[in-house]
Parts: sequence; C-alpha cells; structure tokens
Amino acid sequence: MKYILQDLKVRINDKVYIKDPESSSLGKRIIEHSILLIQESGFESFTFKKLGVKIGSNESSIYRYFENKHKLLLYLTSWYWGWIEYQLVFATNSIADPKEKLKKTIEIITQSTKEDSSFSHINEVLLNKIVINEYSKSYLTKEVDIENKEGYFSIYKRLVIRIKDMIIEVDNKYQYPSSLASTIIEGALHQHFLKDHFQSLTDCNNKVTPTQYFTDLVFNLIKN
Repeated sequence: MKYILQDLKVRINDKVYIKDPESSSLGKRIIEHSILLIQESGFESFTFKKLGVKIGSNESSIYRYFENKHKLLLYLTSWYWGWIEYQLVFATNSIADPKEKLKKTIEIITQSTKEDSSFSHINEVLLNKIVINEYSKSYLTKEVDIENKEGYFSIYKRLVIRIKDMIIEVDNKYQYPSSLASTIIEGALHQHFLKDHFQSLTDCNNKVTPTQYFTDLVFNLIKN
C-alpha cells in the first residue's frame, strides 16, 4: 500500500482554498508549518502572522492560499479524513468477509496514527493530534449549514457512509447504522482525547485501546 499511496493526491473541495497549496513549494510549506504551529500553540493562538514568521514569508502570501485560518483548518481536517479514507479502501478492498472488513475498518479509524512517508510535507502524527483536539472547531460555527451545502465536509460524510454500508452488510436489520458509524469516528477522537487529558473518564489507557473498546461496542450491538 505504501507504494500505491506515493502518487496519492487527496482531493479537497476547491472552495476551501483560494490557491491549491499542493501546487507550489510555498503552499506545501504553509501546510507543513501550519500543522507544526497549531500543534505547538493551539488553534486559538494560531495566526497567519505567526505562520508567516515561521516560514519566512509575508503574511499576505498566505492569504493568497487561504481566506482565513478557519478555511485552513477545514483544509487540514479534510485532508486527514481523505487520507484515512484511502487507507481504509486499500486495507479492506481484498477482504471478502463483511465482519472482518468492518473489524479492519474500526481498527483504521480508531488506532493511533503512524507517520506516512508518502507525504514529506505532512506529519500525519501531529495532524492526528490536531484533529483530536481541534476538529470540532471546524464545524461548530454559525456558518456550518452553509459550508455543508457547499460540500466542505463531503469527505468526512463519505467516510461515515462507507462505514454505515459496512455495518449494514454485517447486519441489515440493525436500525441505527448511520448513528453508529458517526459514533465510531467521533467517539474515537473523544476517547483519544480523554485518554490523554481525563484518564478517570475513560477505560482506554496504555493497555486498553480505543480500537478494542469500539470493536467490542460495535459487535455487541449488531448481530454477527
């Protein structure tokens, strides 16, 4: 899979950016260092001015790629979900057993992220931490309905639908496949967050992984 993904381009809704950051070395540096800076200082403290200093470029040059930092966050989180989707598709494509396919999917969605050398300018481990800590800020806005209609969350929604279809394939009588699919994705982020910051609120720890928890949860809810 590593070699197949070397030519991978995650396709982001072009309304999220003004100029495709993948089209130039400056754009790629904007993505690379925005991940480093957001992880270091948090999204609230992150500014294009600070990013400009980090990459040795004028703040105005960043605005030629992104209208604001909200759009940049949408780009980063969309890229992350697209990358997860590609992993899921390649890892499950040859699995015939619906139950085993769903198990593998749960593993990919819930496991700790490992860096992928296919993308030299994107640190997937740090991006995963950003998604865990900051993803909700991309949609908990007053503009969410407008942005949803514009397709800003299409990759994330497509991922939920993929998992929903796999749940139905295992048990077509289960009444809540969409809710369960979205719970796996959002719940995985939440359990990783709790494990890192509120250990008394989760059973996930160094011995019990979110993957184990969600595998147990899903297969106790659906017939198999």
